[in-house]
Amino acid sequence: MTDHPAEHAAWGEPDPTAAPAAPAPVTPADAADAARLVAFGLQPKLQPARDQEYAELLRRYREDPPFARLADAVATGLGLVVLEVSPRAGMAVTAAEDSVFAVRMGDYARRAATDASDRFLHGLAHLAVAAMAFPRPEDLADDGYIGRVTVNGVDAFVRQACRRLEERAEEHGENTDPATDAPGLEAAWRIWARRSSTGATKDARRLAGSTTGIIGKAVAFLTDSGFLQRTGDDSGGTYRTTARYQLQVRDMAGSAAMAELLELGVVPVTDGSATLLPPEDTDDLELAADAGLPFHS
Repeated sequence: MTDHPAEHAAWGEPDPTAAPAAPAPVTPADAADAARLVAFGLQPKLQPARDQEYAELLRRYREDPPFARLADAVATGLGLVVLEVSPRAGMAVTAAEDSVFAVRMGDYARRAATDASDRFLHGLAHLAVAAMAFPRPEDLADDGYIGRVTVNGVDAFVRQACRRLEERAEEHGENTDPATDAPGLEAAWRIWARRSSTGATKDARRLAGSTTGIIGKAVAFLTDSGFLQRTGDDSGGTYRTTARYQLQVRDMAGSAAMAELLELGVVPVTDGSATLLPPEDTDDLELAADAGLPFHS
């Protein structure tokens, strides 16, 4: 006797002739939830562990592939790149170069300073913070690594790099007083070295145009952006890196200045201060050497 599809169904067996079930249609509520998740991702200081709705949307992203694709599409439409979605980092996004959310280093520097050399120093401060935060390739690759920096430590780090650059220039008989608008670290060391470290006022506040004042403004910007967390007031201010900053430094690769800075052998230690050590073999610096800033140039 011939089996009929109805008999398969009666016994609970799948019907081989039945068409596969159509995927559930995307509803306006789904689109709203996906957009809500992206909106959470645009609040870099918000921690998923402290927001139940955020944590639930992250769980849905990981467990519901159609919803994950929808959230990714919303991010793409806004000109955002999804770096990672996890309880560790939340929905970590970065702005594509043409996104309305893009933060450009030049825009930041123009807001921070009007003088061209000051803008140059603001860029160098951000470069130095990134280099100190993740000085080795394994630090940048390790999801569990937390970098620590201090304002005074970053200043000491850059000044030691300035001395190394000056020595290198003298050894090669190069011009040790380059034009202030010349690109690269060779132009930076004279500008930074000539600037007062604190320029303190009568009430012991550091001046905004001093090098520690410039670094202070840089780390404050990074803290407001969810890249650093302030942990104390010692050494001009102490900070620790966040998962988002690590992801940003990984993603914004391609900084030749970072490679040059690391290869000088000015190696920071983990308490956020700086020490001058013999340069290590730089053959293994490929990952860190390509690490850049969390800004578009």
